[in-house]
Order: sequence, then C-alpha cells, then structure tokens
Amino acid sequence: MADKEQLVKKSKDENDDSQDIKIVINDGHGGTELEEVPGMSGEGKPNVSCSQDEKKWLDCVEERFTKKVDEHGRIQFDDFQDVMGVRESFFADRFFSLFDTDKKGSIEISVLMDGLRNLTNGSPVQKLKFVFDVYDIDGSGEIERDELKTILTTCMEESSLYFGEEHLNDLTDAMFEAAGKTGSDSITFQDLRKALEKHPSMTETLTLSATQWFGSATPAKKTEKSWRHKFTWKYFRNNLRKIMFVIIFILINIAITVYTVLEVLEKASDDIALTIFRLAAGIFGMLLNFNCMLVLILVLRKCHTLIRSTPLAAILPLDQHITFHKMVGAVIGVCAIFHSAGAIGTAYIKSEMPTSNNTIVTILFTTKIPMGLIPGSTYITGWALLAVLTVMIIFSLPFVRKSGHFEVFYWTHMLYIPFWILLIIHAPTFWYYFIMPGVLFVIEKIIGSKLFKRVHYGRTFITEVCLLPSGVCHLVITRPENFQFQPGDYIFIQIPDIAHFEWHPFTISSAPEMKGHIWIHVRSLGHWTKRLYDYFSALDPIKEKPDPNVMKRRTLAISQARASWWPNKRQSQYRPKDKEELKAEKRMAQVMKKVQVRCYIDGPYGTATREIFETEHAVLIGAGIGVTPMASILQSVMYRYKESKRTCPKCHHSFYGVIPESAMNLKKVNFIWINRDQKSFEWFVGLLNKIEKEQIDVAFEKGKEMEKVIDIQLYLTAAKTKSDIRGAGLQMALSIIHRRDKKDLITGLSTRTQAGRPNWNEIFGKISEERKGNVKVFFCGPPQLGGIVKKKCMTFGFKFRKENF
Repeated sequence: MADKEQLVKKSKDENDDSQDIKIVINDGHGGTELEEVPGMSGEGKPNVSCSQDEKKWLDCVEERFTKKVDEHGRIQFDDFQDVMGVRESFFADRFFSLFDTDKKGSIEISVLMDGLRNLTNGSPVQKLKFVFDVYDIDGSGEIERDELKTILTTCMEESSLYFGEEHLNDLTDAMFEAAGKTGSDSITFQDLRKALEKHPSMTETLTLSATQWFGSATPAKKTEKSWRHKFTWKYFRNNLRKIMFVIIFILINIAITVYTVLEVLEKASDDIALTIFRLAAGIFGMLLNFNCMLVLILVLRKCHTLIRSTPLAAILPLDQHITFHKMVGAVIGVCAIFHSAGAIGTAYIKSEMPTSNNTIVTILFTTKIPMGLIPGSTYITGWALLAVLTVMIIFSLPFVRKSGHFEVFYWTHMLYIPFWILLIIHAPTFWYYFIMPGVLFVIEKIIGSKLFKRVHYGRTFITEVCLLPSGVCHLVITRPENFQFQPGDYIFIQIPDIAHFEWHPFTISSAPEMKGHIWIHVRSLGHWTKRLYDYFSALDPIKEKPDPNVMKRRTLAISQARASWWPNKRQSQYRPKDKEELKAEKRMAQVMKKVQVRCYIDGPYGTATREIFETEHAVLIGAGIGVTPMASILQSVMYRYKESKRTCPKCHHSFYGVIPESAMNLKKVNFIWINRDQKSFEWFVGLLNKIEKEQIDVAFEKGKEMEKVIDIQLYLTAAKTKSDIRGAGLQMALSIIHRRDKKDLITGLSTRTQAGRPNWNEIFGKISEERKGNVKVFFCGPPQLGGIVKKKCMTFGFKFRKENF
C-alpha cells in the first residue's frame, strides 16, 4: 500500500555492516526523512527474523486488533491503547502518533502491523531511535529539558512512583549530566547513545525485544497444572514429612475401615441391604471418631510450640498443621454424610420389618430407640450434630474467611464446644479417642485465658501506635519480663476497646533481645483490622479514646453546609472551633501517638522460623506485610553479632568474636522484600536503614576476605523495568543517582530498589554459587508466590519453609 509506514530504510548497500540508517515515516506524500542514524558495526543490521516469542506476540496483537477494527479497517486510539496495554494516555498517544502517519486520528491495521513487524525486526540502533522519537514530543530531533521532565513524570505514573519537584529536577539533571550536557537544555540522539554506552546492560535489555515495551499485550503463557513434579525425587525429598503424614493418615483410616467391616460382618443378618447400610453407618462412624479427635490435635498450638524444641520437630509436619486441619475437616464432612445415610437407611429397613413396632419417624425423631451414652439420644443428637457441622463447614470456606467476614468464621467455629459435647453423648465410644487431646485442649484454654494471662504476665498495654501507609498500624506493647519468644513467633491479641471476645494472630516483628516492649504490625484487611486502624486514627492521645463529640460535630457541620443552598447561610453552619477542639483534632491527626490502651496477649506460638539459627545460609523472602517475621529475624541476627563484639585492651581495636554454633550457626542471610507499591517500604525502612549502617563484615574462615552477613534485595513489582520503554528513562535516571549518591531515591537506603518481579533463577543461582553451607528458604507471603518459590527451591535443591498460622 502507498501509505504504509516504513520505519526503516537503508541508505547503503545491504552487505555493509557499518551503514547509516535512515528512519523514514511516510506522511502520505512520498515519505519524510527524519534523521540519519550513524550505524555501528553489527548494530545497524536489522534482525533477519523475529524470535518465536515475538511471532506469538505479533500474532496475538494482530488477532486482538482485528477484533477492534471499524468498518473501514482502521484502529481508533482507545482500541489501540486497550490492546497495547498502555495505562497512561501519554505513551499511548506517543505510540499512536508515530504509527498514525497520515494524521487521520486512526491507523489502518495493515499499516500498523507492518510498522510493528519492522520495529520488531529492527536493529538495536533502530529500536533505540524509536525510543528517542517517543521521548521527542515535539519532533524537533532533540529532547528538551521540559520534555524530559514530562517523560519522567509519566514514567513515574506508569510505575506507581511518586517524587517531589526537587527529586524530579534532580532526576532530570542526572540524565543531562550522564549525556555530558550539563547546563544544556536539550539532548540529541547521539547524546542519548553516548549516555547509554555507559550503561551497556540497559542498552541491551531496552533494545533486546520490542515486545517487552508493551508487556500486557504479550500473550499469556498457558500454565497447565501438572502432577508429574509430585512424583519426582526432589518433590519427595522436600515434602517428606508431609507425604509421610498423609500416608500414615490413609493407612490408619484403612485399618479402621477393615476392623469395622470385620466386626459388622460377624453380626450380619441375612438382609443384604440392612448389612450394607450398617456397614456404611459403622465404617464412617468409626472414621468420625478418629478424625474428630485428630482435627483437635492439629490445632493444639502450645503443644506444637513445645514439640518444635524436641527432635520430633524434624519428623512431624508442624508447619502444615492448618492445611491438615482443613483436610481432616473435609474428611469429617464426607464421613458425616455417608454415616448419616447409613443410619437413615438402617432405620428405614428396621421400620419396615414385620416384627418392628416403630415407624421411620419414631426411630429418627424420638428417643424410643435406646442408643447413645444417654439412652434414646443417638438419633436426636445426630440431627443436631449434622446441623452444627454443616454450619461450621460452610462458614469456614474461603469465600467467608477471605471476604472480610472473619468474625462470621470465628463465631461459627466456636460451635466446636457443643459439637464435641453432642458427639460424646451421640457415640458412647468417642470419649476413648477424645479424652487425651480433650484434656490438653482444656489445659491450653486455661493457660490462654484472660485470668491466667493476668496472673502470669500481669497487665499489658499498647503504649505507642504509629499509623503507617497502606492502612498499617505499628503497635508497641508492653512486654512482661517472663514473656520469652523466638524470632518469627506470633501471638494472639485481644483489644477489649475493639472487640471483647475476638482474638487475632499477628507475627511479632521485634527481636527477642529487645527488652520492655514487643512490636506487631497490623494491616487493615478485614473488619476487625479496619476497626483497629479507625480506632487509633480517631484516638486522642491525651484522653486515650476517640472523641465522638468532636467527630460528630465535624460531620454534622459538613452535612449541614452541603444541605444549605443559600450562600449567605452556608457559612453560618460552620461553628467556630474553640482552642481545645483544635488541639484535640491536631493530636488525633498525629501519625505517632503515645497511648495507654489495655490489651491481652496469648502466646508466643512457634513457626518454621525457629529453625533460623540452625541454618547455615538463610534466604528470607517477605512479600508485603509478610516481612514482619523477617524483620524480627534480621534484628535478632544483628543483636547476636553485636553481642560477640570484643575490644582489645591494649590497642582498643574492635572485632567480632566467634559465635558458638549452639547459639547461632548462621553464616549468611539473603533478605528479599517484594512490594507492590512504593509506600509499603515505609513500614520498615527505618529498620533497614539501621541494619545497613550497622552492617557487620565478618571473615568466616581464616585467610578469607571480610564480607557482609546480611544481603538486602528490594523489589517493586508495580514499577516498569529498564527493558520497558515506559520505565526506561526513569530507571536510567534512578541508576545514575544511585551510583552518584550511593542512595536509592525510592527508599532512601543504600540498597538499590529493583523494578519488576524477582528473577528467581538468577537470584538462587548466585546464592548456590556462594557455597556458604546448606541453604534454607523461609517464606511469608501470598500462596501463589509461595508456590513459585517452592518450585524454584526444588530445582536448586534448597529446603523450603513457609509460615502458616
């Protein structure tokens, strides 16, 4: 077609590798030559063909564009933006304008696809020139200072980053300095190329594939869930405890089934149907006895915590106790259905026998049948048990627990008390199974009661609160002298001012070595946590409770002002606030508040992180608020190393002594924190800054160089990477500033925050090469990410531990 866009034309013979490239865009009048781009050996030559991934990308884009074309076969701007997946209109407009060569406000699909193919097949220099043209807003052949600021601002918006005007000017100046144009007001293409020559990795990633510039338009890779990896030696080795538990669980249930079958058949009648129903009722009834006992054992948290300090911790799958609790609960639900069907079937057949004096209704809904611990109670309690169990199972499903209705799950789960009482009455032999775990359960409840806590720990208070970004509350709680815990442990907390009966688990984010107080960080996700954040947001630090009168007057004044139509009346609705009200509101608006709020704590309870100091090389991975146990561990590591510090009495030289393996076997820690947005780093940026300043260099072996114990890596997943045209300029500027100032502009730390998601193959590959000893990965975060990390651990032969509670 005459008006097709031709992105690349050659000005010399095709065999000349050092030829100059002309970027030519047809404007409908024969073409306009924008600029001659001097080629470099091997760089000016376009690629012969697309890679397989690029072909898939082009096919996907073409298919999606085909569905969006109008009756004239053209693509409109909104459809272009949607298909290319560009969030901000600026980049969408720049891309669109470069392809819209006839300036009609729409692009013919054939022209667009030819342009994308040419761009994809282009050489690195040609791709870099396209990037330059995108940044050259007015098409003058130079990127001016204001244009660069606009680009950086848009890159910030695309990456969900926020910098002030001062930082924006600093980023802009850094780009001009890198291009050798200090004091200048514009950058040419040649200046950009020279600047990128100092950053070869950025040039390589930016021009590697044009498909990376439009990430969301890339066809999603179909990942089929396969069970094959679960039959490999690596999976078996990494999940040995879990697999053995499941095998033993199945074998015990099979043994109970065989025993019950033999017992029922000994007393079987000639009626085959009656025997079948008796088998169903008997088998699943006995399975219920065992599983209703096991489901209780799996939530004896204090017993689990004690077991973690014994050799049994290496055998039992303590980290999966909640997973197995859910599994056994599902088995109980299935067994209850078949047991009920067997009991009803048995009652029906017996009622139809000629010798029977009872109807089916009499058997099922009265106490005339002398069965149960209390004669006649079996069928009546059976219906009650079925109702209670149905309620507990339904309201413990994920759609209730994860939809912000934790209270519904919590209170319906409290029905376990009448459930076990009814079960003891219903099944005379159940108490044989229940007696031992039941006693342990009662002991745990007594120890966890408010009365016992008050006697054992005394009064505990929240003495300080810090309202952090993203709805996170940092609570500082008084620590009783006899409250001992390990890094990564968690507690249950109850705050009567929020809810009188609700206990919620949170990881302790402070180190055990810190005396006087413990920290917890609470993110507002459910009803209770949101009430907690709102409570402390409105809390007057002096009066130590939210002032409802102040809040009520403010709300009333605003609502009356909005309701008033007449301008002369509108101002009169605002009653002037007195000095006390203004002071109270100022206190309430504080981010850091000194308070005295009563609370109760239950714990501590151990997790997989108790293995941390037995590990030689630990990899701590926290995602979002999942960083809390890692914060406790990092602080504890620093405390232990500082305690080993020694000073020579003669020369006063300070050095770190050898820490005995009984206290800590840890030689290296890799800390990886992944966040979605920039503000989340503020939760622990102060702690990380302190760790960086107090970072310890240790030589683990004689003759070896000193090296840091803790290696910090930060990732911001919302940020566009340096290979993305929508983030390349910003990432380059951030890298320049980081090299110049030794400071990351996003967090203020010396550690550079990486854009995008971690490359686990690269990270784990480097860790494997360090050879500091056996590697164990500790993870706390979303299950989806946990699954990815676990598979990578299996690939590299690392042990994997995940925090669950």
